[in-house]
Amino acid sequence: MATLAVYSSQKEKVGDIEVSDAVFGVEPKVSLLHEVVKWQLAKRRSGNASTKTRAEVRGGGRKPWRQKGTGRARAGSIRSPLWRHGGVAHGPKPRDYSYSLPKKVRRLALKMALSDKVASERIYVLNDFGMDEVKTKKMAELLKLFACPKAVLVTLDKDEKLTLSARNIPGVKVLLEKGVNVYDLLKYEYLLIEEKAVQALDERLRQ
Repeated sequence: MATLAVYSSQKEKVGDIEVSDAVFGVEPKVSLLHEVVKWQLAKRRSGNASTKTRAEVRGGGRKPWRQKGTGRARAGSIRSPLWRHGGVAHGPKPRDYSYSLPKKVRRLALKMALSDKVASERIYVLNDFGMDEVKTKKMAELLKLFACPKAVLVTLDKDEKLTLSARNIPGVKVLLEKGVNVYDLLKYEYLLIEEKAVQALDERLRQ
């Protein structure tokens, strides 16, 4: 069992919390972390290139001329891909880039990312963030006190005051315990996490 110090919002040590080595003491593997980050980014990706087929282009419901006897090539619609202003054949369409990844792999990568924060001493456990009002200045002072210019803040339950206080500060993100993910843990240098959220994460990932 590893032990993490618990601080108040004034950076005063108020106690300790024991966490499982099976969650916060796992040896990181770069290849596995890379695989999970790729999977996360692929899930977020959405194509924006889109063209209209002959069925989607407006007009072209009437046959332009009769089938035989005109001397011209037969035509069924003025929206054929062969025609100007016609539909596009085999053009790009938005598609789903996501793919599946085993749950065990995702959980292990999350444990590794958390363990990396512990090993590099870039994690602070707080008993409370102390945001009793929406105040960006107060949030900035908290981050300055802990010397965390780029950090992800994790709470167990939704904290509207904390979220609103942090939303205009660049390099800061607020997440719920259930939303903790590998990409954000690697992107943001420091992790400021509520004591109750640490206990919930430890219990959830140990299973």
